[in-house]
Amino acid sequence: MVTYEEFRKTELKIGTIKEVQAHPNADKLYVLKVDVGGVIKQLVAGVRLFYGEDVLKEKQVVVVDNLEPAVIRGIESQGMVLAASDATGISILSPDRRVVEGSVVK
Repeated sequence: MVTYEEFRKTELKIGTIKEVQAHPNADKLYVLKVDVGGVIKQLVAGVRLFYGEDVLKEKQVVVVDNLEPAVIRGIESQGMVLAASDATGISILSPDRRVVEGSVVK
């Protein structure tokens, strides 16, 4: 179990995907450049089998903004895009209307 106080440490923000590139070392990954409120972060996301580059460009997404950076297949990821998954695939979480980049998800 995670306490409420532990959960509050997680910074969830809305970001807009500005660039999408296929990961050079992994068929299932994209390297994304995401604007999270005036800051561009590089994120590695395992959504390549479910989303085309054209669908992701300018899409608003929920990002874990304060996740410790990790190197994924040789590329640094500075956060995480949230998605739901079930037996049919992955669905990226996004707001139902355009909001300002960096908006806090509560």
